[in-house]
Amino acid sequence: MLRSVIMLGVVAGLAGCRGGLAGGMYQRDDGLRYAVVEPPGGDWRRVNFADNDLAWVTSKTGHLIALNATCTGHEDPPLDVLTNHLVIGFTDRQWVSKTPFQLDGRDALRSVVKAKLDGVPTSLELVVLKKNGCVHDFTYVSPVGQEATWQRAFDALVAGFRQERAP
Repeated sequence: MLRSVIMLGVVAGLAGCRGGLAGGMYQRDDGLRYAVVEPPGGDWRRVNFADNDLAWVTSKTGHLIALNATCTGHEDPPLDVLTNHLVIGFTDRQWVSKTPFQLDGRDALRSVVKAKLDGVPTSLELVVLKKNGCVHDFTYVSPVGQEATWQRAFDALVAGFRQERAP
């Protein structure tokens, strides 16, 4: 499962910048700031993946929550195309839902997909948002059948997102 989590971190992070997290705000080195509601304590631990802003994993249950912003080199594809990029490398994809909604004053797309990574069944919930020249993607990965375990933590991360300024 760790290999799957690592692979997802690589897939989920397109081209972020490193930064720091303090007081519910994430500050990137390029000046981008956004509000973050971290997953609750328990088994969650923050991990770093190359080209990903923030990610947390649980060592006991195999869940992952990640957030990334890409502010250069993405042109201006539609939200569904950006979502499809997040599942590159996954096989046997079964799209459960794609739901447009408003997030931080902009159109966003929330998608649920069941897929396999290296033959391991996985459930993915993906949220993609474009704002002020940046693409923000939120990822929740869980073992199939355990999606509800940390759904509230992921929902809080998404609902609490606020971008403060563009780089």
